[in-house]
Amino acid sequence: MPAKVNQGDLGLLQHTASKELLESKIPARLAYVWTDGTPRVIPMWFHWDGEHLILASPPKAPKLKALAKNPKVSLTIDDNVFPHKVLLIRGTASLQTVNGIVPEYAKAAERYFGPEQGQAWVRQLQTLTSNMVRITVTPEWVGLLDFQTRFPSALSS
Repeated sequence: MPAKVNQGDLGLLQHTASKELLESKIPARLAYVWTDGTPRVIPMWFHWDGEHLILASPPKAPKLKALAKNPKVSLTIDDNVFPHKVLLIRGTASLQTVNGIVPEYAKAAERYFGPEQGQAWVRQLQTLTSNMVRITVTPEWVGLLDFQTRFPSALSS
């Protein structure tokens, strides 16, 4: 990877700090526009498949109505250890109803909880819902801050 990849370049997803965040147990914070035009941000589990961030939701979740109306979203995954790492992603969400549990959600559950507890969580969830909605976010812009070599623009020269 080149020494300096500019903010906005999808190549930043290949940076070591980005990979650490995408493989971490830190929830993504999904930002979207509500149907009345006001912003919303919610933490959500995610699965990174190397091209897309996949999130999942029960089919009656209010956010799905807003995402269907306006699929442009932003996500951030950021740690809480100095020097902080922050991955910023802007993109478009697509929605797909899936019978049963979204497979990527099951993978995320295992990452967040560990294999045994993650599988137990999915089995419990199967008793609560017969289907889910896969939210696939296709990155269109990526930013990365590591506060060592990549700083916010206000601190950069």
